[in-house]
Amino acid sequence: MSIGVDFLVHPRWLIPVEPDRIVLAQHSIAVRDGNIVDILPQADARARYRAAADYELPGHALIPGLVNLHTHAAMSLMRGLSDDLPLGRWLGEVIWPAESRHISPSFVHDGTLLAAHEMLRGGITTCNDMYFFPDDAAGAFAEAGMRAVIGVIVLDFPSAWANDPDDYLRRGLAVRDKWHGHPRISFSIAPHAPYSVSDAGLERAAYFAAELDLPVHIHIHETADEVSGSLATHGARPLARLERLGLLGPNLTAVHAVHTNEHDLALLTHHGCSVAHCPSSNMKLASGIAPLPAMLRHGINAGLGTDSAASNNRLDLLQEMRQCALLAKVGSLDATAAPAHTVLRMATLGGARALGLDSAIGSLETGKRADFCAIALDAPSTNPCFDPVSHLIYVCGREQVSHVWVDGKIRVHNGKVLLQINDNELLALASLWQTKLCLI
Repeated sequence: MSIGVDFLVHPRWLIPVEPDRIVLAQHSIAVRDGNIVDILPQADARARYRAAADYELPGHALIPGLVNLHTHAAMSLMRGLSDDLPLGRWLGEVIWPAESRHISPSFVHDGTLLAAHEMLRGGITTCNDMYFFPDDAAGAFAEAGMRAVIGVIVLDFPSAWANDPDDYLRRGLAVRDKWHGHPRISFSIAPHAPYSVSDAGLERAAYFAAELDLPVHIHIHETADEVSGSLATHGARPLARLERLGLLGPNLTAVHAVHTNEHDLALLTHHGCSVAHCPSSNMKLASGIAPLPAMLRHGINAGLGTDSAASNNRLDLLQEMRQCALLAKVGSLDATAAPAHTVLRMATLGGARALGLDSAIGSLETGKRADFCAIALDAPSTNPCFDPVSHLIYVCGREQVSHVWVDGKIRVHNGKVLLQINDNELLALASLWQTKLCLI
């Protein structure tokens, strides 16, 4: 007697990520109630299971959903607002003034929804977000059907959202309480950066992260100026300062970590921290090349992030995978650095592990949630295909993503993102905000 399941997917290749460096040919995945219940040869799957829906994908690779380990989703409304500036001028002359004029609940909701559409279209099923008005960001991600970790941002200076570190934490944690128990929305403590948060604010962030067992999400060692400024002001490099204040630990994701030396990497290793590597943003803002090969040699868990569409200008993790692999090779003058399987693992299980979600997502394993995507490798531009993992890193773009499932629900079907809001309505929102931002 056959066993009933919600759906079966039959790809040409199934790449589970865990176990590592395995590619399963002609295997199927069975899903019931949002969980992966079996992975088995296709002939066995068709004989054993009776599915309400079957997805025949004979020219596709099925991989875990991509995890965007660092972004500011609502800033999609600022895509291209200012380019070709270094980080300090970009923030001080353009981004922060624009935010002071326009940040609002509706800005965050609309910008986050626009970002969610772009991320889903590119196979991103989970993101680690940091921005203002977290309730409105959470609402947009929930509406889109994405999985998201929402940062309770902490800053010393006031914004339209809050006034000081205590106010940011009080308001943000109240939002966290409101969403507690949601199946796809969770929260982190997100002090913006060591240069924008005082010792007292960082200590408060560390206290609440420990008390509530929450991840910590922070920009750090992004530029050489940040490191020299910390030495001049605090007498310590940023990571050493965070260690002194009690923030380093297995729950911390260090975003960028470009200007890290051996001592910095040893600190990250000793405390079990993760790194969110954002190669395109680091290149565009001329921040530098993160020492990824050295991080991997130290055994540091690393994931990939896009940063915001204002500094990238794409929320495209497939592109980040290619950039990651190529930068690691040219930066170290080692063609063997960051091989394809390693980079795919960073973009999936590495990101999930950093967020404490690796027991639920990040790999295709029985018992995990059904977050995965299919990538078409059946066009002339992707053939011949000797190694599908190599193609994922060095050949494919987000245009090859055909199907995306989050929590067992299909969110992209044959390249079409399935949102309650249609594309024309989303374009109208983007146009409205473009008009407002042009009035700066």
